[in-house]
Amino acid sequence: MINTIDTIREVLSSHGQMPVDVSVLSLTADLYQQGLTSHASVNVMLALEDAFEVEFPDALLRKSTFESIAAIAAALETLGIEEMQD
Repeated sequence: MINTIDTIREVLSSHGQMPVDVSVLSLTADLYQQGLTSHASVNVMLALEDAFEVEFPDALLRKSTFESIAAIAAALETLGIEEMQD
């Protein structure tokens, strides 16, 4: 079983269009300061929806939801996705 954080990192790596190696970022690193754009965050959101088979409600469609790996994990938790461990 793939863990939630690893899946978030994979999605960010594939869809975030960031100039940094996502695998070395801390969970609380500001993804926007690391190069995530608003446009790329939409692609990340769509890829997360596919990966976790969820839909982000309007209330979570704000910049702060995607500002860090930890924030994304917290948002997914509110959608019923619990931290999965290996």
